[in-house]
Amino acid sequence: MTDAPAFASRSVPVHLLRGLIGFGSLAGAFLLLPVAGAWSLLLAPVGLLALRGCPMCWTVGLVQTVTRGRLRRSCTGGTCELTVADRR
Repeated sequence: MTDAPAFASRSVPVHLLRGLIGFGSLAGAFLLLPVAGAWSLLLAPVGLLALRGCPMCWTVGLVQTVTRGRLRRSCTGGTCELTVADRR
């Protein structure tokens, strides 16, 4: 198992942009149904792709992006501990 964050982005602004695109596309897919009909549902896969699968995946990625390099996890003897990383 690797310690690399699975859902994190390069930076917080990049992650927030992905969220804007993802949530905007999902909202547009359903809100535009009366205007564009079923064609608007083509926005749904764009939204899911931008969110990397689901809104919860995006939220986990946001937390990973914000805390990257600030927190360290160490597991020994069957117990894990989360500590603040040294800032050198």
